[in-house]
Amino acid sequence: MGRFILTTLTIATAFLLGRLTAQDILPSCEMCPSAYISSDEIKEYAERGRSTGATDQQVRSIDIGKSNVQIAVAHRGQLEGRRGRVAEHDLVTEVYYVLSGSGTILTGPDLVNKERRPDDHRAVMFLNGPGHNAEDIRNGVVNQLKEGDVFVIPAGTGHEFTKIDDHITYMMVRVDPNKVVPLMDEVMSRNYLESGQ
Repeated sequence: MGRFILTTLTIATAFLLGRLTAQDILPSCEMCPSAYISSDEIKEYAERGRSTGATDQQVRSIDIGKSNVQIAVAHRGQLEGRRGRVAEHDLVTEVYYVLSGSGTILTGPDLVNKERRPDDHRAVMFLNGPGHNAEDIRNGVVNQLKEGDVFVIPAGTGHEFTKIDDHITYMMVRVDPNKVVPLMDEVMSRNYLESGQ
């Protein structure tokens, strides 16, 4: 504990005196490997979503030091009107990149009749960690998403697609600073794709 306090004071003093140099800063992920996901693999997940109805599929979950990051692919078919199934993730932020199609999404932090997702819920265990479902969002913001758009949903923000004309397929980057989602590497991804489940 004393060493931690001494290190913290040394760094704070160096900042205050303006003497902290680039060589004093260490990477947040020491000796971590990079991860490659081909466009063919992303397309394979998108096709699997279209053919099986799998809405949200984890492609990778990678330890990047102080956080984990996940890559997922989601495919949603045509939707007319609200279903009253708002999702919210307490600890994981999602960044959507729309690959094809379009949709209308409602977002906001003020959830109506929110209910905690059970610990054994598939999304809690493998996709985006603990969170809630809700009936609605008070004072929600509506956004129209189309191919090529990027959309950020911070942890704690409810979200629900309210209309999808034909389909929407999007890649998600999930930022998981609390490391609540298990890791998934290329071998696990390939096993999932080949399992047909």
